[in-house]
Parts: sequence; C-alpha cells; structure tokens
Amino acid sequence: MNAISKRLGLLTLAMGAVLGGDALAGTLDDIRQSKTLRVAYREEAPPFAYKTAAGQPAGFMIELCQAVAKDLAQQLKIPDLKIAYVPVTSVNRVDAILQNKADLICDSLTQTVERRRVVDFSVPTFIDGATFAIRNDGPQDIAKLAGKKVGVATGTLTEQATRNSLAALHVNAEIVPYNSFEEAMVALEKGNISAYFAGRAMLTSMIKGNPAAARIMLASTFLTIEPFALAMRRGDGDFRLAIDTALSHIYRSGDITKIFISTFGDKDRPTPTLQALYMIATLPE
Repeated sequence: MNAISKRLGLLTLAMGAVLGGDALAGTLDDIRQSKTLRVAYREEAPPFAYKTAAGQPAGFMIELCQAVAKDLAQQLKIPDLKIAYVPVTSVNRVDAILQNKADLICDSLTQTVERRRVVDFSVPTFIDGATFAIRNDGPQDIAKLAGKKVGVATGTLTEQATRNSLAALHVNAEIVPYNSFEEAMVALEKGNISAYFAGRAMLTSMIKGNPAAARIMLASTFLTIEPFALAMRRGDGDFRLAIDTALSHIYRSGDITKIFISTFGDKDRPTPTLQALYMIATLPE
C-alpha cells in the first residue's frame, strides 16, 4: 500500500468518526444559517489558486467558485451570501472537509477513486496532465534523469505519479519534495534539481511569470491525464446537486470561457479537449 493509500485509509476512519449520526445534517442548511460558503484553497498553486500580493485569493478555481457562490445564492435565495476563504496545503486540503473547516475545496484537486472513498466530487472543472520543466540545456527524455535530482510538490498526486513513472522505467532519480512552486523554480534555475514535475498548466503559468523564463522549457512527455473537480463532504447529495447545478449553469452560459480568459490571458482559449469536457459535464435541466 503506497503512502497516499495509507493516508486516505486513515482519513476514511476519521470521516466515520467525525461525520457520524447527525453530523450529516446538511451543508445547505448550514449555509442558509450562516449565509457563508467556506472555500478551501491553496495560497501557492497558480494559475488555479493563490494569494495575491494584496493578500486576496485569486486564480481559475477561485473565480470559478466565486461564480458558483453567485449561482448558489440565487438557488438558496440568499442575496448577501458571503465566501469565507480557508487556506490549506496540498497535504491537509482533504482534512479541511473531513474536519468540517470548509464546505468546498476549490483547487486543482484531481478526482481519483481513492479520494472518492473519503469525499465527494462535483462534475469535472478542468483537465490537465503531469509533465516536467527543465532548463534549456536539461534532459527532455525522462530516462536521462537517472542519477539526478528531480523536484515534486509535496503531497500531490503528481508526486506519486512521478515516483511510479520513474520506477516503471527503472530510472533511479532522487526525488526532492518542495512545499512551494517558487522554491522549486529557484532550485531548478540554480541547477539544484534537473527537473520539476507538476501539472502542465501550473508549470506553464510558473514559467511565463518567471524572470528566467527564456532559460526554462517544458518537456513534451505527459505522465498522467488528470480531471480536476470541486471536493465536498461525502454523502451530502443535496449540496452536491446544488454545486453541479451551478457549474452546469456556468458552463452552459459560456461564463466558463470568460473565467478561463481572465486567468490565462486574452490570447488563450480553452483547448478542444477542455471545451469537450465542459460540453459533456453540463447537466441538462
């Protein structure tokens, strides 16, 4: 059993203890009473979720969840519905749901079978894949990373995918976990690591805004294809339906394209694969 499986097994036990009996009374009832949607997000996961220099949450998933909250306010007839942002890390973000610190995880969180054992997910919100960044003079072939140090984001699905991919190819590389993308990029620029593995959209955003962008490139290899979704408390069907309804409205109206452009820039549009995802994920009324 790998480390993620062990952790999720423990979380399953925790969920049974924390969410027993009346604890499943209903997220929508709590929101009606508090007039607040509690949103968990990472402060250092651009372009999906991050904290600006002014201290405000921003990013694709943040804007998407703001649109979800607006739709939810209409569904529940709460015009003054507020959003309370709950900072989390890649390691404790699921705990925020299990410990009732947040109602919704708005992050680049991949929906997996193991994670669905402890939390529920909305319809998909994005699709990405793990790859790696290198310096221009670095090895583009993953097999050539043997004997070198490579970076990963601590506690992410990409970390496990990187370990699995390297093991499958019999590439003996030293894996160095990093808590922040900025720290990893500095290590890559200085040559402390030969590659940094993460989601392609995240790496693209990191490179674009980096002073050393001209010296860094993306490999063409994809290790995984990962569908992102919003995570919530398991077994709360009414809340999940409300979230899926809101996302369907956002997708059908075309507002998702506006959110995409706001995050990725005027020159970017959702890829054909992403456009197809939104068409398929939209639920008919």
